[in-house]
Amino acid sequence: MKAEKYAIINTIKPEELKQIRKEFDLSQSEFAKLVGVSKPTIERWESGEEKIKGPIAVLVNMLSENPAYLKSRIVPEKQMPLRLFYMHKNRVCTLIDVDANKEEVLIKNYTNNVMFKAFGINENPTFKDYQEFLKSRCFPESRDKLKLVLEDLGLPFYDPFLIIKKTEGRMAEDDFWIKIEE
Repeated sequence: MKAEKYAIINTIKPEELKQIRKEFDLSQSEFAKLVGVSKPTIERWESGEEKIKGPIAVLVNMLSENPAYLKSRIVPEKQMPLRLFYMHKNRVCTLIDVDANKEEVLIKNYTNNVMFKAFGINENPTFKDYQEFLKSRCFPESRDKLKLVLEDLGLPFYDPFLIIKKTEGRMAEDDFWIKIEE
């Protein structure tokens, strides 16, 4: 079987790396964190004389061709008291900001796959939709021996949010979970 060939540039000049970093208004430390390397590695790449090879070169070329991609991944400033990240494995699918006192919910999806979005096709969920979503990530209130399960979790009563805080909303046989920032 023949290996597929791609029209991909897999080398870049140090100044090209520096240029794309600056286009995204990122410090060397921020860029290093973004691409999963150390700041000294970025410093070495940017000050080097030789072309940079490998995955970083491909990534930089992809970002320079499609800067909107990285911009679409920006996590907005937190504006509500509660923030949840609906995750699939280690990937953020939906960001959910909640103000329970005002019963307001704002979301930002980071996937186009409707099956991975916290609220499916619903782009403007209500507070009731949010409550139903929480319930969907918990065991049902009608569960047999509910009091024992709650006791094991150290919870005095059934509350989907408190259950998710303890269980991360993990369910058997799926890779979705919820990270909470308060």
